[in-house]
Amino acid sequence: MGTLNKDLLASTTRAALNRASDIMRQFGKSLLMPEMLLLALLRMPESTAHRAIAHLAGDRGFSLVELEREAEAQMRAREGRSAKFDYITDHNTPVTLSDETLIALDEARAIALANGEIYIATEHLLSALAQPGISTAGMLQRRGITPAALAALMHEGIVSKRTTTIDWVAEAKHGRLGPLFFREKLLQTLLSVLSLAKGRSVFLVGQPGSGRRSLAQSLAFLIAEGKGPRGIQRLIEVSESAWLDNPGLAMQIALRQAEGGALLIPNIQRFFGRAESSAHASAMKDLHKAIIEDACAVIGTVSDAEYNERIRPHTALIAHAQRLDVPPATVEECVDMLALHKPAFERDYGLTISDEAIRTATALAARYVGQRPLPGSAVHVLHRACAVARTAAGGAPVVDGEDVTYAVSLMTGIPVNKLSADERAKYAQMAQALQQRVIGQDEAVLAVSRAVKRARVGLKDPKRPIGSFLFLGPSGVGKTELAKALAEFLFGDEDALVALDMTEYQKDDAINRLIGSPPGYVGYESGGQLTERILKSPYAVVLFDEVEKAHPRILDVLLQVMEEGRLTDGQGRVANFAETVIILTSNLGAAYLSDPTLGERARELALAEVRAFFRPEFLNRLDEIVIFKLLAPETMAKILDLLIAREVKLAASQGIALEVTPAARAWLLAQNREPGMGARPLRRILQRHVRDALADYLLTLSAPPARVTVDVAGHPPALVYRA
Repeated sequence: MGTLNKDLLASTTRAALNRASDIMRQFGKSLLMPEMLLLALLRMPESTAHRAIAHLAGDRGFSLVELEREAEAQMRAREGRSAKFDYITDHNTPVTLSDETLIALDEARAIALANGEIYIATEHLLSALAQPGISTAGMLQRRGITPAALAALMHEGIVSKRTTTIDWVAEAKHGRLGPLFFREKLLQTLLSVLSLAKGRSVFLVGQPGSGRRSLAQSLAFLIAEGKGPRGIQRLIEVSESAWLDNPGLAMQIALRQAEGGALLIPNIQRFFGRAESSAHASAMKDLHKAIIEDACAVIGTVSDAEYNERIRPHTALIAHAQRLDVPPATVEECVDMLALHKPAFERDYGLTISDEAIRTATALAARYVGQRPLPGSAVHVLHRACAVARTAAGGAPVVDGEDVTYAVSLMTGIPVNKLSADERAKYAQMAQALQQRVIGQDEAVLAVSRAVKRARVGLKDPKRPIGSFLFLGPSGVGKTELAKALAEFLFGDEDALVALDMTEYQKDDAINRLIGSPPGYVGYESGGQLTERILKSPYAVVLFDEVEKAHPRILDVLLQVMEEGRLTDGQGRVANFAETVIILTSNLGAAYLSDPTLGERARELALAEVRAFFRPEFLNRLDEIVIFKLLAPETMAKILDLLIAREVKLAASQGIALEVTPAARAWLLAQNREPGMGARPLRRILQRHVRDALADYLLTLSAPPARVTVDVAGHPPALVYRA
């Protein structure tokens, strides 16, 4: 027993067979016969076949009810012969087809292919049911429902809609192609390529979301208005489902329909490289031949990385085609694009969208949504904002800037107040905010604050990072803590700190770990540890710890980041560092800066060592070289107080009021046997003598106490705990 391939059926045709199966069981029949298919179509007003019958009934004056009665009576009176072929319904129930039904479906397939369709639509099925030799043909043909009449309706577009391909020029002529923003310069370049006598095919190279497909569709408007390239009358695109189901047949149909026109193939790289099946190999062969022979103008979209990896090696083929780079839209272009699509958004979501929402969506997408370029990222933001507003609203609300800000907060994890805060007031108090966390390094805090403030008021190159700093100083004096504090201040979360230990990047191939392996190498798909993070979250503080230990090629990458504010990863994607802060830490000169006897001389010696190690062009890209001082005893005491405050907060979360007496604090400070390590040992001391010891003490009690006091007692003195 064979099984009918459901992948050949359009969705409405599958629904028709399911309904015919129900009719078969309703009347106690054992085979699915043509009359049942006709009854199903007559009871499906949503199908194109039903519209065709209704159209012909109006022209020829017959009744659909009478046709249904005749089909039902004929079905009751006869039995068919089994074709030994099953149809599996949507309820996973096998239904056996009659031989006439199988013949009708086979004929419907031939009609579909003749009309340039992979899938059997209901109008193809109806035409097959009217073919001589099928039991339903007589009752249909007597009423003028003939294959010729149905072919005329399909040709005129009255009852059919293409499911395999779409002609964007026809859509534009009939007003079914939505408004598009014309990027005049790119469009003129595309027109000039398509006007060539030979080699008219073109690869539109750019990031997904940069508007490559929209650029091609803009061409359809020009062709529809008679302003397109000479000799190009149509722009054909194949449905994704057709490419997936039968790429070989889809390519044949597409190339046949695109003769005298152009064929748009999104993600054209899929037809280059290794074939996945014989049908895929056939599609690749036909496409390559069409490009070389100029059978039609092929317009393909592809990313830069995929172009270089899969298409560029075909040197003989790309000699017959052109490359056109499609950059992301500018902020100004994106605002105009969203304004153009505003009516469609309002119609789809039943909302009113303010101009403020469009401007905010563009600005926040450009700054915080790094996975996609403009306009794609801004369109995505506006969709999310509309969805948020529709979910939250009871009536017909207006989508404003606050809705957009909230949507971006949901998408990125940045707190709303950080996205919408008054930055003037925020940055005016920047130094004071950082000094609450970084104790005793006022000079370093002020240096960083000055550079960030300059950037925030626009007094910097907009392409470069917010700031680039080299932190020098002994261990434990607050270099990493300032980086964390800066991440929290700028972006609302310490997780916005991307910390990279440069001791792990000393080998020649370490660059691949940072930006990702090139195409064809192991790990290509996973991306780089730096670029992948910035592509996903372009708002970050990036810390390169112990930078002097990195391989020289890494320093070249950092030079590019600090100068150009961008970095291309192994897949050809561009990570934007314009909204990042770059912090490099180094142990160079630490020995001088750790020696309290050198005074100001320590600073000069440390800087001399730094200048001897790094190239001048590298140091010149830095906004500031920030030197951290040794921590004085009174500073260590303040840092201990800060760390104890965190322990108190942690205990409070468990319902315990923790108090550490002045005597206990002095005792804890005295346990620091490594003054050269700065404040770093204090964390270990608190871990051992407060947190761990407190846990042991609590376990001795029968019930959790409301208050615990940490004090000093005994000879020699030791910490004690009292509830």
